[in-house]
Amino acid sequence: MDPRTSAQDVMRCDLCETAVVQMHCDTCLVNLCNACVGQHVISDESKKHEIVKFQSRKSTPLYPRCTTHNKQQCTMYCNQCDIPVCTKCIASGQHLSHRISEVLQVVEEKKNKIIKELTELNETIYPTYQDIASDVQNTMSQLEKEYGDLSTAITKHGEDWHREIDKLVKKLKAEVDEMKNTQLQTLHKHLDEINKTMSDIKDEIDSVEMAIDTNDLSKLFSVTSNVHIYTNLPQKLAPSPLKFISEKIHGEKLSKLFGALSFSSLTSDKHGYSMKTTQKSPEAGSSPPVKQLLDEPETVATIDTGYGELYNVACLSDEEIWTSGNGSTMKLYSINQGSLLKSITTKSGNMPSDIAVTESGDLVYTDYYDRTVNTVKNEKIEEVIRLQDWIPRNVCSTSSGDLLVIMDSDDYKPTKVVCYSGSTEKQTIQFDDKGKSLYSSGSYSRYITENRNLDICVSDWGAEAVVVVNQAGKLRFRYTGHTPAPKNKPFNPLGITTDSQSHILTSDYYNHCVHIIDQDGQFLRYIDCGLSEPYGLCTDTNDNLFVAQRENRKVKKIKYMC
Repeated sequence: MDPRTSAQDVMRCDLCETAVVQMHCDTCLVNLCNACVGQHVISDESKKHEIVKFQSRKSTPLYPRCTTHNKQQCTMYCNQCDIPVCTKCIASGQHLSHRISEVLQVVEEKKNKIIKELTELNETIYPTYQDIASDVQNTMSQLEKEYGDLSTAITKHGEDWHREIDKLVKKLKAEVDEMKNTQLQTLHKHLDEINKTMSDIKDEIDSVEMAIDTNDLSKLFSVTSNVHIYTNLPQKLAPSPLKFISEKIHGEKLSKLFGALSFSSLTSDKHGYSMKTTQKSPEAGSSPPVKQLLDEPETVATIDTGYGELYNVACLSDEEIWTSGNGSTMKLYSINQGSLLKSITTKSGNMPSDIAVTESGDLVYTDYYDRTVNTVKNEKIEEVIRLQDWIPRNVCSTSSGDLLVIMDSDDYKPTKVVCYSGSTEKQTIQFDDKGKSLYSSGSYSRYITENRNLDICVSDWGAEAVVVVNQAGKLRFRYTGHTPAPKNKPFNPLGITTDSQSHILTSDYYNHCVHIIDQDGQFLRYIDCGLSEPYGLCTDTNDNLFVAQRENRKVKKIKYMC
């Protein structure tokens, strides 16, 4: 066969490779000429060879073999067992009262479904992914440009600094030379005066010695002593040289002076892309529907947890909540039935400082004495973070799957918020733009949550304030309570949570209520509902509020929006 023309050649028999194809074995998927059909059939007599014309190839259905009755073809299908069956299976009574269909009918339905899905893959899904890939490529190109511009700006800023430093060094050295010359001139003049006096003293000595050696008495009487003049010694000039008082250069201070990079991250938005379609569909808004606060919030459920003291509550779903108190056990409760579903004991046996639930539904808890942050997956505890010189306090899970951990130093002086991706530290939030600590010092309780607008909200008991920073860690506002307070007590916030409207809710322990403020720190209202010493808070997807009450050990579910 000429390779130059083989692409245009007719198809040849798979056996003899010379004759033109005329037939096809649908069983073996082999192309045959008329002469080779018999040879192919007898080559493997264990099979039932379905020989058809080449134009009708793949038209013979190849039924699956029965796994129970060997060599039997499964021409029927049991819809209840969801498996192909043969006639012997049906006759055996194994599928009695089950709905039985013909395999070809089920295959046809399956084929239609597959064709429909294939059409969707070809016409909708694959083009959508092409657009997404193009968008990611464009984003990468833009990112390359932006980071290139950023590097150029940093280099230029460094060159500006070098120029200014060179000018400053030149100016300081000129001042040093000028002061040196001035003081040297003064000392030279002073030295000349001393040398002149020394010359006068030498002349005086010579004159006196000559008078003593002569026998001329008149010369001796003419000698006048000037010793008293020379005993008045000249002043001592002790120049005080200039000193260069240098500022010690260390990384943190230099970084603040030179400039620092703001926090950056790759955020994940599962609603960021929409499926490509040629059909009109209603617009999908990313903003939640607007809800209004109820005039009178109402308690819709109460769950008794049985702890000696109850501290924390976290929503697993709209039907289930995790709780923790003064023991080492974390309990999962059914909200509607109030029944205990599951208990998990901390790995160390210590009381958990705080609990949270991740986007994937895993439980997270902090262990104060063990200095660890742990996750519970399928009832197995896994240590995620272990700290040194710092003590983990409270924790929350962000919309991107990261963990925000509040921690105190060993001496309880600095307090900071650290963002972790897994066990990797991504960001530290500790100071405002004036270098002052954002959070109070001391072993106070501080709860943390992320708002819908990605603000990071901390209830700071020691500061009697709710401290809110943006995603980059820059202070947005401090909320210090509202007057008059229900019990006229100081504002001591504990638990904190947010809802679909970006409201911030925080428990006020001594005033036995919950404050609702908007995302900019404006007070909206109190929630009372007979609360007693409210501690931890959480909200579910329907904006119901759950309040852990410390002394009475009960969680209240409160409806406050409609």
